[in-house]
Amino acid sequence: MTQVVDVTTTQFADQKPGTSGLRKQVSVFQQAHYLENFVQSTFNVIGGGQGKTLVLGGDGRFYNRAAAQTIIHMAAANGFARVIVGQGGILSTPAASAVIRARGADGGLILSASHNPGGPNGDFGIKFNGANGGPAVESMTNAIFEETKVLQRYRTLQGAGETDLDILGETSLAGTVIEVLDPVAIYADLMEVLFDFEAIKELLTNPRFQLRFDAMHAVTGPYAREILVNRLGAPETTLMNAEPKEDFGGEHPDPNLVHAKDLVDLLNGDEMIAFGAASDGDGDRNMVLGTGFYINPCDSLAVLTANAHLVPGYSGGLAGVARSLPTSRAVDRVAANLDIEFFETPTGWKFFGNLMDAGRITLCGEESFGTGSSHIREKDGLWAVLFWLNLIAVRAQPARSIVRDHWERFGRDFFSRHDYEGIDSDQANALMQALTSRLDSLPGQTFGDLVVASADDFSYRDPVDDSESYNQGVRIVFENDARIVVRLSGTGTSGATLRVYYDQHERDPAYFSVYAQRYLEPLFAASEAILNIQYFTGRDAPDVIT
Repeated sequence: MTQVVDVTTTQFADQKPGTSGLRKQVSVFQQAHYLENFVQSTFNVIGGGQGKTLVLGGDGRFYNRAAAQTIIHMAAANGFARVIVGQGGILSTPAASAVIRARGADGGLILSASHNPGGPNGDFGIKFNGANGGPAVESMTNAIFEETKVLQRYRTLQGAGETDLDILGETSLAGTVIEVLDPVAIYADLMEVLFDFEAIKELLTNPRFQLRFDAMHAVTGPYAREILVNRLGAPETTLMNAEPKEDFGGEHPDPNLVHAKDLVDLLNGDEMIAFGAASDGDGDRNMVLGTGFYINPCDSLAVLTANAHLVPGYSGGLAGVARSLPTSRAVDRVAANLDIEFFETPTGWKFFGNLMDAGRITLCGEESFGTGSSHIREKDGLWAVLFWLNLIAVRAQPARSIVRDHWERFGRDFFSRHDYEGIDSDQANALMQALTSRLDSLPGQTFGDLVVASADDFSYRDPVDDSESYNQGVRIVFENDARIVVRLSGTGTSGATLRVYYDQHERDPAYFSVYAQRYLEPLFAASEAILNIQYFTGRDAPDVIT
């Protein structure tokens, strides 16, 4: 017989969410009570589940199905009126946001570690998104963490069988309606409203235009098949690695130049592929490529902003635009040209949510391959791809030419990010402490031909709710307006990842074709002199350069 039970538990000290939820190795989540503690703490912080609607789904990585069953039992025991779960336990992060908003849900639990590796020895993650469809704000994630430190018991069902997640429709579990829905339909319908599908279809069915989309054996495979192939008429050969796998085929589902190398090689090869794109584990990131041409995410946000009027969903104009601190300042120049509001925020999509809810911004983006708009409250990989396809179709230009035209108009913002992964946490913290202790003395110092103009530790006051966030990254600006940003990432599950970002604006077209790593060499040298990365970490080169 099924009955509600309260299970006595002990606390875990490591359940503080990062920039986008709680991410740990699968083995950590598989510990007795670990997942349950975090879920119950979340339910407690939102005021319990009585009468509420919860959306549930994830990226299909290993442990996704087991976690979904656990959460369904707990939601029913906590009195939720309805749990809306994607078929097979699947919902891309953008689709989950769309479903929360379309169905008027009270929030959702998204099961994903985003671009981190999957499989039994990989990573898992969970985060709560609020009724607006966006990630929980910092005050809520802090409250959840505090609750995990005092939680005594969690509530679940005893004697309940598993819900069949593969059959669409509704069932009842201890008085809670469990609704299994098509994970793609609501999201795909929304895309059809925003973009000119007729123009894109004409482009994709032209044999002279070849597209490749790499789903990286992650969640966007079914979404890309429904939208690009079924609705827009692209051939099946458009899709690469379109079948989702629990371990992402043993690969790293991070759409960058290193982990999406097969796609990059295609765009630089002899097949004359006109446009290439990839998305990540949970579908919220994107990488876009023209023929022989990598489009930096910072440039992508700027180009989309400058051309938004050509897309049906944004033809009425933009309220404003925002970017994260490390993202290059390319979009700043577009915002000034359009005379719209501009915001610089800390890293983390939750900071954009308040601005969107208040009607202050329409588009936003991060250098970490994330771009999005107010259609949902998450970054959105396929949305960005469709936006680019819409522009290519309407402007009748290849992607490379669109970017070059943009540089001619606004100048080029050279940008690069250097990642030092898996650093000992004590070493990483020592480096950051040494850096912050020198910030007041850096202005006026010379490094090669570069003179420091200013240096600070970025803080942010939310213009909507006046909340403040401190220590969000060190920024060093030089007199020629070149910039270095340094921060420790919150998306890894072991050790620390040091990210160093470099950007510099160039107006002279004679330099536009220079390789970014070469153009930015003076900044790299200044960075090593200022940060002493090799001294603190023993690393003489970054693990990933983008």
